[in-house]
Amino acid sequence: MQSMYAFKGTESDNLSKDEKFLLHSLDSMYDLYLCILALLTEVHKKSKVYNTKIEKKLSTSASPNTSAVKLEDNQLLLAISANKMLQEHISKRKLNFWDLDFEYVDIIFKSILKSDLYAEYMTNEDVSFATDKKFMVAVYTEIIAPNEKLYDYFEDKRLTWVDDLPVVNTTIVKVFRKLKLTSPDTILLPNLYKDEDDRAFASSLFTKTLLNNSKFKDEITAKAKNWDGDRLASLDGVLLKMALCEFQKFPSIPFKVTINEYLEIAKEYSTPKSSLFINGILDKIVKEYQANNIDLKSGRGLV
Repeated sequence: MQSMYAFKGTESDNLSKDEKFLLHSLDSMYDLYLCILALLTEVHKKSKVYNTKIEKKLSTSASPNTSAVKLEDNQLLLAISANKMLQEHISKRKLNFWDLDFEYVDIIFKSILKSDLYAEYMTNEDVSFATDKKFMVAVYTEIIAPNEKLYDYFEDKRLTWVDDLPVVNTTIVKVFRKLKLTSPDTILLPNLYKDEDDRAFASSLFTKTLLNNSKFKDEITAKAKNWDGDRLASLDGVLLKMALCEFQKFPSIPFKVTINEYLEIAKEYSTPKSSLFINGILDKIVKEYQANNIDLKSGRGLV
């Protein structure tokens, strides 16, 4: 989905080039994910250094509200920092830029300490993984993800990362919410593909959607006359084209499965009204297929 949205090319028969773009895009997105977890690791390290400095000053001139002890003891941050598999991946792919770009670590660290979220967290007497996780999810969604300086930094680092940020931010929040103290190290390293078949499907969906872009666009436009035309140029338009591709080019996938899949994606990554828009268009298209006895699916029960 994100690769289709970011793609700036045109329809072509150069499937090899298109596939390389897809794989590079997915790999770059994964790099951004790891880079942000490296940032959180450095923020956690910063809290330790900060607390040590306060202790050396004997803390008489420091207000209790300036302490970063709870940040240092946060169990989710500890889980990230202590995850050897994660840290090895970050190191192997050379994605910890924060030693050189330490000012961004300071920006995020100070923003957290000055926030109302942290003030409330400091007064919360409940010491549990659930509380620590809830705090970090809130910190990520309200402080880190919308930070404009960090956004500009990622844009300068790799141009495609700006397009990847919404998906990566959503992924990180979902991973955090699933995380438990008993979770294996691999939970912080989600696979880009379930298996080789999944990888092949992603590549095929991308190239077939791209090659049929104009055809799918015309079909969707004919069904979207009562909707804002800007939606077709947005992520919603990309999702609709991909859904049409599954309708027409993947006979083993039932219509209902495709529709439900893209409604869930729209809820996660697009606007509040997107799922209503997408459901309406796809429902019209399926009913038209059925009315005209267009049989695109094979197998039993594939409606």
